[in-house]
Amino acid sequence: MSLETIRALYHYNAWANHRTLEACAALTERQFSQDLSTSFGSVRGTLVHVLGGEWIWLERWQGRSPEALLPESEFLTLASMQERWVEIERGLAEFVAGLKPSDLDRVIEYRNLRGNRFGYPLMSMLHHLVNHGTYHRGQVTTLLRQLGAKPRATDLLRYYDALAGQPEE
Repeated sequence: MSLETIRALYHYNAWANHRTLEACAALTERQFSQDLSTSFGSVRGTLVHVLGGEWIWLERWQGRSPEALLPESEFLTLASMQERWVEIERGLAEFVAGLKPSDLDRVIEYRNLRGNRFGYPLMSMLHHLVNHGTYHRGQVTTLLRQLGAKPRATDLLRYYDALAGQPEE
């Protein structure tokens, strides 16, 4: 996969995150943090997981191995989450913009949250981050529907439609 494609996927990922957060703005604070007995409890918990995933992979790519994910308690409101997401999104965009083709095959080693060593080619990690976000945004879509809110489409083809200036359905 080319760097151009990777950069496009990261632009898509940011676009999809923004749309998801926009849809979550319709929730009350209670709905946002309501335990819905899902993998991460609530919409907030699921979004913090996605945010934390983006943060931890960026940290690892920069040679650091955090020992814990971002705590949900730091993000009691959607606004606090959006503020932090802007920083992480900027970091990801800068990282991806600075890559050279030779970087994609470079194995990056890190320690996971349990202290175990892992190493993968950067290309695999880059793919993982976008796939991870897509998976969990799908969970948020389901949670929004359960709460009576309307999710926004985040399919890759909808992103291409938006780039082409086509109206939403």
